[in-house]
Amino acid sequence: MKAKLNTHHRKVAILGTVGVPACYGGFETLAENLVRSNNALGKPYHITVYCSSKEYPNRKPEFLGAKLKYIPLSANGKESVLYDFWSLLSTLCSDTDIILLLGVSGTIALPLVRMLGGKKIITNIDGIEWRRQKWQGLAQKFLKFSERLAIRYSDEIITDNTAIHDYVMVEYQAESHVIAYGGDHALATGVSVDEYQLPAIFSFSVCRIEPENNVHIILEAFAKTPCNSLVFVGNWNNSDYGKNLRATYSGYEHLRLLDPIYDNGKLASLRAAARFYLHGHSAGGTNPSLVEAMHFARPIFAFDCNFNRYTTFGKARYFTTADQLISLIEIISSEEASSIGTAMREIATREYTWKVIAKKYFDLLTSCQ
Repeated sequence: MKAKLNTHHRKVAILGTVGVPACYGGFETLAENLVRSNNALGKPYHITVYCSSKEYPNRKPEFLGAKLKYIPLSANGKESVLYDFWSLLSTLCSDTDIILLLGVSGTIALPLVRMLGGKKIITNIDGIEWRRQKWQGLAQKFLKFSERLAIRYSDEIITDNTAIHDYVMVEYQAESHVIAYGGDHALATGVSVDEYQLPAIFSFSVCRIEPENNVHIILEAFAKTPCNSLVFVGNWNNSDYGKNLRATYSGYEHLRLLDPIYDNGKLASLRAAARFYLHGHSAGGTNPSLVEAMHFARPIFAFDCNFNRYTTFGKARYFTTADQLISLIEIISSEEASSIGTAMREIATREYTWKVIAKKYFDLLTSCQ
């Protein structure tokens, strides 16, 4: 970590998350680790994190030296745009020097904030959100418009993957800073998973059960290879897609479809014990669950897209069909599997620790004068 930060205790507001301590997803984990790193450095920045009071009813005033400001709306779902809009407008009444906006859903407020606020604006645009399958029609057009506003009215843009950096350059002729996510927080102390009565040897995957995560391809492949057990954790009951998959594959004894697990210790035990880790995501840039898995030195089979190839530096193995995945499962040697796992951990240790990621963010904040 950089020893000297010429910050003069500049005030930074982190917007666009549910809040801290993290209880939801990737942006929340990012915000928490920036706060932790700032605290460990002696608080060179005065950080304020905007939080949803609906998720934090106790409304603690601070977390590890960071001030917490609460917005009485949900940060996700239908209220997310208003939540981010409200958060941005509230910075106009603050002495914030730098706004770090995570995501683009509230960027309709950026022109006003840019005109009246006199504050530096850094926006992490996340993945190419408007391209995701779950957005159609007006919602898709709004997200594309929001992305355009972020690029135009931010002083600096952060992209989490080289593929998104290239997209921003081609689409908007704009430069961006590539900063991914840390994953070493996933290396929690293992907790017993005996309650699940799992087989001695199994492969593992965990994700939201959505079509763009290609869960159907992974399940189809393992259903056809009954000698290879699979443990798959996800929110099966949150969509027709998930319910249909569970109904189709729950009868296979070697497939264990588990409900969401929020205990990091249990997830660590499952990742560490896995024969292979399966990653089916095809959208969204650098996926936090992938960089977390890379720290466990397990061979990774990832869906073949630019996002995943850039994240794994081309050192994982890739598939686009069930037959391709079957070939990987059945043909790979133990020596090759070990080599892939070692490469994954080496990349993760070099690129995806929170010490590395926080330094990149703080260097950008320092340069944003």
